[in-house]
Amino acid sequence: MRHIVVIGGGIVGLAVANELASRGDRVTVLEKEGRWGAHQTGHNSNVVHAGLYYKPGSLKATMSVAGNRSMVDFAHEHGVPVEVCGKLVVATSEEELPRLHALADRAEANGVPAKLISAAEARDHEPEVACVQALRVESTGIIDFPAVCQALVARLKDHDLRLHTPALAIRSRAGKVEVATPQDVVRADVLVNCAGLHSDRVAELAGLTPQARIVPFRGEYFELRRTELVRGLIYPVPDPTLPFLGVHLTRMLDGSVHCGPNAVLALRREGYRWRDVSPKDVLDVARFPGTWKLARKYARTGLEEVLRSFSRKRFAASLARLVPEVREDDLLPSGAGVRAQAMRPDGSLVDDFLVQGAPGQVHVLNAPSPAATGSLEIAKHVADLTRS
Repeated sequence: MRHIVVIGGGIVGLAVANELASRGDRVTVLEKEGRWGAHQTGHNSNVVHAGLYYKPGSLKATMSVAGNRSMVDFAHEHGVPVEVCGKLVVATSEEELPRLHALADRAEANGVPAKLISAAEARDHEPEVACVQALRVESTGIIDFPAVCQALVARLKDHDLRLHTPALAIRSRAGKVEVATPQDVVRADVLVNCAGLHSDRVAELAGLTPQARIVPFRGEYFELRRTELVRGLIYPVPDPTLPFLGVHLTRMLDGSVHCGPNAVLALRREGYRWRDVSPKDVLDVARFPGTWKLARKYARTGLEEVLRSFSRKRFAASLARLVPEVREDDLLPSGAGVRAQAMRPDGSLVDDFLVQGAPGQVHVLNAPSPAATGSLEIAKHVADLTRS
């Protein structure tokens, strides 16, 4: 029986541990926080993505489409709240129609059930939406991802799960990997790094040069006071020249409607507010050449995102493109999330899941959205790599 140590107790790390355990391995999971899924898993929109946005054949495409099914099945099996409600991607002008049709083609290529519908048909789903045409995506859902983590923890009750346990140092010795923690040294046959926002730093601790660096982006949310304006999920047509989807509206399982997120550079890897600042994290971002190349490329977009961060009026105006009835005083402050975005030195964002290996080690270096959706599929892929 192999002993495998997994660093990171978010949904990806727990899913990997669960998959390894199901294959007969003994697993230790190290999580530096005091609860499971404390960061990206616990600070997202809880959407089970369909897989229509991603390049056909990419890991994101295949694992999101397969993960959409496996995650919903897992939720049903373990009593986790889930609702497959579908969503609308709406073109609000004639200029957006070519991009909407290209998205429909990509959905077909990825095997995602989606259909172009008229503005009148879109209003059958969302009476307050404004559009000239829409793409109806039936398999999109809403779930409670933290509850998925708890279900995974319950399945791992016979294994070694440790909260409040950061990895302080890592070395390979005599065919084993050793991970120093504040309490002891964990000796295992294989190391799996699922540390999310700190995955590049964990890789460096293990002696690797990571192929990309993590640059944290904060996404801020509001809640909609008039929840009757939105029945399900309403998304804009994404601009393929920009790195993020844009603000959208999502009805949650409890009936509340979340609006967002925007995308601004976080000043700390767990920086959920502007006042959350880590000099070390800021210095790391400033020293990384990719940061400045990205900033030059998206200077205008970045400025608009920052302005929207400080202006509820601007945020509301972005949402009103989709639902014209949304007003500034409809928005109530809500939480925020931080996306662990992997970036290359040339300033390009890693647009697919990125896994880097070494003898006795597997490092998940880029697993942002839709990683929660695809986590059970990512786990199978990583488990396979531990034996290669």
